[in-house]
Amino acid sequence: MTDMERQEAGPQAIYEAYLAQGRFMIQRAESTGEYVFWPRVVAPSGATDLHWVEAKGTGTIYAITVNRARDRSWNVALVQLDEGVRMMSTLPEEETGEIGARVKARIETTEEGPRVVFYLVKEGAA
Repeated sequence: MTDMERQEAGPQAIYEAYLAQGRFMIQRAESTGEYVFWPRVVAPSGATDLHWVEAKGTGTIYAITVNRARDRSWNVALVQLDEGVRMMSTLPEEETGEIGARVKARIETTEEGPRVVFYLVKEGAA
């Protein structure tokens, strides 16, 4: 995505374009240092000087629920990124995970497009 395209696209389109490039990016306000997720034009503090930065991709499970159907189960996790923001996602290789467990992000391609998913960080893993 060129600088001109970034200026013309909205925050959600820019976020999705970064995911399509294999990059997990979030916004940060230059004036306050505040990280922002979901993409937007104004931070909760009112700061408007938002810039895109690479997310560390690590965090902890803040909350998780498991949905079960007759043929499968899946989870929905609220992950607190190390930057301090929270995002909804899933742990596709696990049925569930403990609150507070460390996770690492990966970008996964689906029929609907790329998405950020998380995997449990095993103890002692770097």
